[in-house]
Amino acid sequence: MATNASDYTIDKTDIQILSILMKDATTPYSEIAKKLIVSPGTIHVRMKRLEEIGIVSSSQLIVNEKKMGRAIISFMGIHLNNGSLVQQAVTKLKKIPEVIELHYTTGKYSLFAKLACKDADHLRKVLIENIQPIEGVERTETFISLEESIKRQIKID
Repeated sequence: MATNASDYTIDKTDIQILSILMKDATTPYSEIAKKLIVSPGTIHVRMKRLEEIGIVSSSQLIVNEKKMGRAIISFMGIHLNNGSLVQQAVTKLKKIPEVIELHYTTGKYSLFAKLACKDADHLRKVLIENIQPIEGVERTETFISLEESIKRQIKID
């Protein structure tokens, strides 16, 4: 698989490294090197290159929202009355900490957001005080998640 960023081609070793780190991002490079029978320096150089070309953007710790007191996970379709206001709305929505994901979409909604709130009252307050007053927001539709059944990375081959 060639990349657009350069002439670098992702090979089997890169895929193996990514697969290991996608399962557990805390795996030391030395442990990966032993599994793949290469030097830790090789792992480091390859990961640096994968970051430079944009295949890997970051490593992050994933926190369970519900166990951190955010019992209501919801999704919100946001319809804007004017498509030219998307960037302005995105800028405002970025400032709302309860908005943990935001997507510019096709279809019924201009934007689709994932929110993490303490409870239903907190969600209502965020909606009424923070989201609905944003210029261009014509209407919203909220869906409360009852259970997250699947959460995974893409499969790489």
